[in-house]
Amino acid sequence: MNEIIQNIIEYAQNILLLEFLGLVFGVLCVYYLIKENIFTFVFGIAYVIVSFFVFWEIQFYGDFILHIFFLILNIYGWYYWVKGGRKDEKEVPVSTLTHKESAIFIILSLIGVLFFGFFLDNINYFFPDIPASSLPYWDATTSIFSVTGMWLTAKKKIENWHYWLFIDILASALYFYKGVYFYSFLYLLYIVMAVLGYLAWKKALQTQEL
Repeated sequence: MNEIIQNIIEYAQNILLLEFLGLVFGVLCVYYLIKENIFTFVFGIAYVIVSFFVFWEIQFYGDFILHIFFLILNIYGWYYWVKGGRKDEKEVPVSTLTHKESAIFIILSLIGVLFFGFFLDNINYFFPDIPASSLPYWDATTSIFSVTGMWLTAKKKIENWHYWLFIDILASALYFYKGVYFYSFLYLLYIVMAVLGYLAWKKALQTQEL
């Protein structure tokens, strides 16, 4: 335990600026998402750009590829939140998935994890000059479920918070294991923010239904 604490202290003293920026942009992104504010996508894009460098460095190629999709989905979500509402609405309302839709998203996500995990586990076959992928199937799990969560976020579905809570718990442990302590701490914050976000969106949904 003392060794872990010492490693964290040394890490904090030598933290890369990019990781600190990732922490700040990531927190602001989720904060504005809870508030249903369009700035969530501004800071989301900034977080993605910073994360490209961080994930390549720690050989989390799944997360690296994931953030390419995040960049696209942040741009799409920005557009959808501005232009996707009905003509009689100023903004896109919070909505829910049907049970059938929820089951489909879960099944597709699990299938995606298997295929993407296999790809990451054999990435040296396709790209022999790069280091082997680290924790390929765990990496694939956070990656694929994050894509699903980001899609539901862009569509303003309240179920996105279920995905983010699961991802945040798993990712926090993985980043701690890899020694990326500030990102691990960031995802611990995300756990709390995911709960707060769900409660805030649930309240907004109930208000809409009145």
